[in-house]
Amino acid sequence: MPYGVSLIDVATGERTVLAAQPGVQYGGPRLSPDGRRLVVSREVEGDFDTPMTHVLLLHEVGTDSPPVQIDLGDVYPTEWVWGHDSHTLFIAGDWHGRSQVIEFDAALGLVVRRLAADAAYSSLCPSPDGRYVYALRSAVDAAPTPVRLDATDEDQTPTMLASPAPTPELPGLLVDVETAMPDGSTVRGWLCLPPVTSGPAPLMLWIHGGPFMSYNAWSWRWNPWVAVARGYAVLLPDPALSTGYGPDWIARAWPHRAEPVWRDLEALLDRVVARDDVDAARTACLGGSFGGYMTNWIAGHTDRFGAIVTHAGLWALDQQHTTTDAAYWKSGLFGTPAEHPEWYAENSPHNFVEQIRTPMLVVHGNHDYRVPVSEALRLWWDLVSRFDGEPGDLPHRFLQLTGENHWVLSPANAVIWYETVLGFCDRHVLGHTTGDGTGDTSGD
Repeated sequence: MPYGVSLIDVATGERTVLAAQPGVQYGGPRLSPDGRRLVVSREVEGDFDTPMTHVLLLHEVGTDSPPVQIDLGDVYPTEWVWGHDSHTLFIAGDWHGRSQVIEFDAALGLVVRRLAADAAYSSLCPSPDGRYVYALRSAVDAAPTPVRLDATDEDQTPTMLASPAPTPELPGLLVDVETAMPDGSTVRGWLCLPPVTSGPAPLMLWIHGGPFMSYNAWSWRWNPWVAVARGYAVLLPDPALSTGYGPDWIARAWPHRAEPVWRDLEALLDRVVARDDVDAARTACLGGSFGGYMTNWIAGHTDRFGAIVTHAGLWALDQQHTTTDAAYWKSGLFGTPAEHPEWYAENSPHNFVEQIRTPMLVVHGNHDYRVPVSEALRLWWDLVSRFDGEPGDLPHRFLQLTGENHWVLSPANAVIWYETVLGFCDRHVLGHTTGDGTGDTSGD
């Protein structure tokens, strides 16, 4: 049965199907206050040869007019809400490592202004008189804070409002970095830097999950400033498949091909380690979920890093695609190894285990159903079964969190996670031999 979006008259029960199409998901329906217009997202799931697309559609209710796609350029819409007048629509979405807040006039069918584009905005709430839009503003260097935007102003500095959770004092500074690619595209990201006190800083490359997301907001999990406080620089790139750079940015590595993503990551990494304040000889690579998949694949393709941390990472794709809680989507998109043998051969990290030379910290939660713990268990066996030295000399470690899922959510386990990850990198990147987080550590 195809997904769809329908209007239901609650008095009569009459149902009007506005859209229904196989392979298409509709979400976030927002009906205008006067009931005349409906905005809904349409996500074409794609297939092995056709990239996923994500757009907003405007329906004129009660007419035979086909829906109109709202032209947002490179903006990847994440939230939308009607104003009081039923023709003003406020839209927030990822855009070039930040996000935009846009005012769209449904009567005119066009974007009339961009209210802000300096950070990531969510929880949009227009005032009843239409003068303001209240929202949460977040950035890599700013925790979510309530703000007020003037609905008549463009590219403004928002008015900050009182917050019960102000941004902690940061131990460093944030820099926007980018590099040009041979195909004419530009890969960009954020670089978190500690104060320059004792020479160039060791560097961590953090690869985001998703892969359809962007490094543009604050996170209490995988917070780069914890590593910066330890003396590390942290690079947060938006490679191919990231959102907020237009559909071509997703298409250039479709379907989830590791090599083009790594090409983007390495190009920006090379640009950053050429800086005087970064130490190219002391680097680590870390990632979770899709980022964990990439770290697993990278481990078999380069030995440039001193340490690799893989969290909730995919290891054997033929196994994960049929054991994940999204098996219907994975199997439909990627098919089987018999159907696409070259893709599986090139993109499944387990095919390159013989080339792994870098110490790896494997982190996984037992209640992870998106990437089942069997991925980590198989990776761990593939690593240790190939090590022919003394057990005490094994460079790899496994942090298994028995009470966690795809994320580490409990405060106690979050402390264990940071201590273990940072300790492992301290040992293998900085050469520390005490407090290194390489002993037996468990959480529940």
